[in-house]
Amino acid sequence: MSRNGRLALAFHCAFLIFMLAPILVVCVVAFTPEGYLSLPVNGLSLRWFRAIADYPEFLRAGWTSLSLGLMSATIVLVFAVPAALSIARHRFPGRDAMATLFLSPLMIPHAVLGIAFLRFFTQIGLAGSMTGLVLAHLVIVLPFALRLTLASAMGLDPRIEQAAISLGATRWRVFRRVTWPLILPGVVSGWALAFIQSFDEVTMTVFIATPGTETLPVRTFLYIQDNIDPLVASVSACVIGLTIAMLIVMDRLFGLERLLLGRDDDQR
Repeated sequence: MSRNGRLALAFHCAFLIFMLAPILVVCVVAFTPEGYLSLPVNGLSLRWFRAIADYPEFLRAGWTSLSLGLMSATIVLVFAVPAALSIARHRFPGRDAMATLFLSPLMIPHAVLGIAFLRFFTQIGLAGSMTGLVLAHLVIVLPFALRLTLASAMGLDPRIEQAAISLGATRWRVFRRVTWPLILPGVVSGWALAFIQSFDEVTMTVFIATPGTETLPVRTFLYIQDNIDPLVASVSACVIGLTIAMLIVMDRLFGLERLLLGRDDDQR
């Protein structure tokens, strides 16, 4: 910025506008009073926000996505944190293979995963169940939670833990009072990214979801196949508002700047 001056400022402004324009257009279209997708040139209206209440399928799918995202992002930490600490601290045969195995879902197309999970859950009797959805989402969100937690664990100085042990602290106390606070920025960042990935997943979920376990992205995908109206824009605007609220809460509780700086320090 200091070297390029106004040219760099103009480029960054244009880039931000390019990235935010689709989101802003969706939010503006959600307030149209018309029965079709259009910018609200004749005033603002909450007509399509009120219409969400007339479609209980969207409300039910929204709660399903929210509960699924919370369960998947929280349960996956039970596996991501020990795996990250083991990979970061120890050198053992198969270490690289284990890390590659945990990150392998990133390399498999979600459509292939959806077909594989559909076949597997049908054989074991979990097809169309919430348990099956959670298990499938655990697989696809694990790489995101593990990668960020591993970044924090790799930057952890082992001498800090050794100093606590030398002072008489037990292993559990060292983890609870020393290790956990130091890796918390990566854990929280991984949880948030896992939740977003689970909440937004549609390609794989469309294969294994049933009318009783439809998520919001799947319900939206099925709706726009038969309808073209601003209802989807209003639902999207509500999701955007929920995301902003979640970011505000995280900033109040943990500090987004501290989380981002913690990730940058770990990567360096």
